[in-house]
Amino acid sequence: MKLRTDLLEHLTAADILEEAAANQHRYRAEPTFSKTGVGHLSPRSMADSANEAARSEALTRKLTKRLRKNGSNAAPPS
Repeated sequence: MKLRTDLLEHLTAADILEEAAANQHRYRAEPTFSKTGVGHLSPRSMADSANEAARSEALTRKLTKRLRKNGSNAAPPS
């Protein structure tokens, strides 16, 4: 996956919240170590990886559409 930094300015708080909610099922609140009391992320499954790739492509398409809608003359990098 290529990082599209030109699309970052079109990212909204709702987009970030949506991605955070999509990964919420991996968070385990129980402490890994009894003294820290801090939860952890469980490892990704193959399905999680596939879903993340699909969400990433969909977000890139959505942000590219916003870029074009806003009338920016910036061409996507090749």
